[in-house]
Order: sequence, then structure tokens, then C-alpha cells
Amino acid sequence: MGANLEIVILAAGQGTRLKSAIPKVLHQIGGKPLLGHVIEAASSLTAPHNITVVYGHGGETVREALQASGVQWAKQEQQLGTGHAVAQALPHLKGEGGGTVLVLFGDVPLVQTPALQSLVAAAANALAVLTIDLDDPHGYGRIVRNSQGQVSRIVEQKDADEAEKAIREVNTGVMAMPYDLLKWWLPQLGNNNAQGEYYLTDLVALAAKESVPIKAEKAADPNDVLGVNNREQLAQLERIYQARQAQRLMAAGVTLRDPARFDLRGRILAMGTDVEIDPNVILEGDIRIGLGVKIGPNCFIRNADIGDGASIEANSVIDDAVIGAGCRIGPFARIRPQTVLADHVHVGNFVELKKSQVDRGSKINHLSYVGDATVGAGVNIGAGTITCNYDGVNKFQTVIEDGAFIGSDTQLVAPVRVGKNATIGAGSTITRDAPEEVLTLSRAKQLTVDGWKRPVKKN
Repeated sequence: MGANLEIVILAAGQGTRLKSAIPKVLHQIGGKPLLGHVIEAASSLTAPHNITVVYGHGGETVREALQASGVQWAKQEQQLGTGHAVAQALPHLKGEGGGTVLVLFGDVPLVQTPALQSLVAAAANALAVLTIDLDDPHGYGRIVRNSQGQVSRIVEQKDADEAEKAIREVNTGVMAMPYDLLKWWLPQLGNNNAQGEYYLTDLVALAAKESVPIKAEKAADPNDVLGVNNREQLAQLERIYQARQAQRLMAAGVTLRDPARFDLRGRILAMGTDVEIDPNVILEGDIRIGLGVKIGPNCFIRNADIGDGASIEANSVIDDAVIGAGCRIGPFARIRPQTVLADHVHVGNFVELKKSQVDRGSKINHLSYVGDATVGAGVNIGAGTITCNYDGVNKFQTVIEDGAFIGSDTQLVAPVRVGKNATIGAGSTITRDAPEEVLTLSRAKQLTVDGWKRPVKKN
């Protein structure tokens, strides 16, 4: 595929059936905008000269959301049909050496690279259209062939007669053609149809009239070319997309206990073998998971690096954190951003960590909050411990050195340091540094009141 390939993505539609203030192409599949998927597919083709997105409804929002994608933008002020939309992109196309133009749609997110490569290859000196056979072709433009089986035209649903409506081969809208032919044909498009729009599909009739070869390339899977027009279709494509991702992970050696209840809304940057994932797990953002990791049910993990042999128990949340090898997290634990756990750290039920570093072999097993803290190796933090890191305006640091033992129901009022191998008695409020190797505690004196009687209710 040469360097003279240029790609136009049509993304100006309003998507009224979605009933949303969000532009249609910014609705998401797998945590990525529909248009983002199409741009990614376009970018995967060998050396496209440029990618031009035709935007309209909610245009500036669309541009802002995808400004890092490196595409060109062409605005369609009025939505007058697909042919009119491509005409808005024409000034952005260079047509060097003739070149080929590939037209994609911003609301068809699952289109696959091999089908696009075949379509572009077929477009040398021809008009190539991507088609599919559907059991229920309602709503799609039908591929009409002549007596020799050659494509002669495409008729839209609203303009089709009963015989044409019975045709099962339909147009996906995706097509490719030489730049020179596109430039010649676009001004010839008319809008004498039920919609009063300039249809790009009318290029087929123009090609047939001028005896330009028309080649129909069939997509391998109907799901590849499904579009999104309503919330039901959006949900349908989400499950198709997730099923494909699940299949890829299982082929790579991952056990998914129920592939239908797994969501990947980001990228797996690294995945070890023999990973086990229970149902209702959501992975979001950039994820690295080591060998033999076990993730229990109902976990949410975002932008995380999880080391070999770690165990993430049920109902845990890990967000923008590093989990070392052999760690045990949860159940019901929350690891918040900028937390780094060394190897073999235990974080138990109803424990929350935030912006903290915890060294090897330390344990925080029950009902504790540790924030803005540096915790050494071999530390044991008892149930109900809190690092009081916030005075209402500023955050302060707590340092707990190696080997320290923090008794249950302790408040460490930052800034404060607990020395190496120090012991903090249960129920203490520590406001000053606790020296190493000794016991520090703060408690009111325990009293027993002789003769005291519990009050009783008066009649």
C-alpha cells in the first residue's frame, strides 16, 4: 500500500436517535470514542498520506476530544448528505500521483484493517465498495447488480422498490476510489431523492455510466461494519467488542471465568500467562499484569501495574497504582493514585491507601486509612489506624520506619515519624515523633467506679 493513500472519515452526523447532548461519534465503545476506533483503524494502514475528519454537529467538542490524534479537520456547516460531506474534505486532499481515497464512517467503530487493505487494493483504477450479506437488510442501501453480476448501482432503503428491498447484499458505506475520479464525480452528484441529499453511493451509478469497473469486496463478519444509531446498537457493539478482546486474552493464556462478564476499556500493555480473572472485572486505561495474577470478582482496575503472583481479592479498586509481586489486596480494598506497593505487601478488607509507598512485607490488614505516607519494610499496621494527613488546607507526610508495629485504633497526626522497630500502643493519638525500639502510647487512665449502678427507666 503506497504512500499516496488518503483517508476521509465522515463524522458530522447529529445522532438524534441517541437522544444525547454528546456528539454521536464521541459515544464510547471499550472506553474509547467511536471516532477514535475509526481513526485507529485508519492509522493502522500502511503510510496513509493524511487522514481528514469531516465534522459538524458538536464539532469543536469533537476536535477537542481527539486533538491528539494528528488528523486534519474539515467542517460541514450543513448536513446535506454523505456526498456533500466528502466534498468538504476535498480541499484537504493532495491527490499526489493520482492516489487513492478511502472513505470511512465515524460511527462504524469495529471495521477491521484486513478488509480495508483489500478494499484499497481493489480500488486501483476502479471504484471499490465494501458490502455485506445480511439476513435483515432493512435500513441499508441495497447493492443492485446487472445480468452479468456486476454492481450497477446502490439504492437507498427509502428509494427502493419491493424487488430491491428483497436484496440481502447491502452497502456498508465504506468505499475507495482513485482521487482523480472522486474529484471528477463529486460535482456531478444530485439530490433528487427522498431525502433531498447528495448521496456518496450515487458514485456507483456514475462509475457504471462511464464504464469504470466497480468492485464489491465483502466484509468477513457483519459485525465489522455495524453502525451506531441508538443506545441499543451502542450496547450491542460494546458486547461484540468486549467478546473479541476476551477471545484475544484467552488465546494469550488468560483464564476468564466468564468472558461475557469482562470489560477491557483501555490497553493491555503487558499480560503474563496463567492469569485468572473472575466475573465482573473492569480493566481501564493502561494495564500491566504479571504472571499468575489472580483477580477476584467485581474488581475495578485502572492504569495499574500488577506484579507476578499478586492476588486481588473480590470487590477491590486499584486506581493509578503499582502493586508488587506476591501482594495480596482486599477484599474490599481501595488503592488510590500514586500508591506504590513493594513485593509481598498485604492490604486487607476496607483498607484505603492514597499517595503512599509501602515497602516489602508490610501488612495493613483491616479497616485503616493510610494517606501521604511512607511505610517501611516489615511494618504491621493494626485495625482502625488512620494517618491524619489533612488539616483542612494542607496535606502532611507520615513516615513509618522498618519493623514498626502500630496498634489498633491509632491516629498518627502528620507530620509525624515513627522510628524503626517502634511500637505504638493501641488506641493512641500520636502527635509527636515516636522514637525507635520503644513503646509509645497515649491513653487516659483507666478507672473502675465502685458502687456505680446503671440507670433504669422511670415509670
